Amino acid sequence: MGDQRNDERRTRLSPDERRAQLVAIGVQALADHSLDELTIERLSQRAGVSRGLLFYYFGSKQGFHREVVRAARDGLLRATEPDLDLAPLDRLHATLSNLVRFVREHEDTFFSLVRGAASGDREVREVVQQARALQMERLRVVCEELGIPDTAMLRMTLRSWVAFAEESLVDGVLVSELSPEELVDFLERTLFAVVPCVDPAYRKRLRPDVAASS
Repeated sequence: MGDQRNDERRTRLSPDERRAQLVAIGVQALADHSLDELTIERLSQRAGVSRGLLFYYFGSKQGFHREVVRAARDGLLRATEPDLDLAPLDRLHATLSNLVRFVREHEDTFFSLVRGAASGDREVREVVQQARALQMERLRVVCEELGIPDTAMLRMTLRSWVAFAEESLVDGVLVSELSPEELVDFLERTLFAVVPCVDPAYRKRLRPDVAASS
């Protein structure tokens, strides 16, 4: 009787709802498995549906991976959405704090996103690169509000720092015993250290106490 009710609930879902449900299950599965381990067989067992249904919605394992990574990326970006009502440096601090919190609460999801940048699937890599590009743009806006000009060198520096920050968070959360406050402080100090490499004059536009200790 219980199985019949479950079947009835499944049939009441629209195609879009069913697809979203399967993607959500895939994102949840990242808590236990890497992206490479997220197979159609494993997900079909977890979702209680046939392999054929998954192929119907996603076409292939790669198609499913792309949607799962896209959903995980969107969750990360929502969790780190800047508060535009805050002053630039306060906004940066809040955003980094939210980023560290997300990584600590969703370690395996974040790890899969970072490793997705090296995926053999071009579209999976593009999904991750889109997240990096947006994170870089958020930093560029902060710099612009601080009076730091938008240049190709600045953008290159910020892109490099975003990749550095990702690897630092993987090590800082999964390997070390650093507290959230220590991680945020480290990310701030490294960012405030590399931006003046573009032009030493930019150091004066950063928070004096952090700039002095960089």
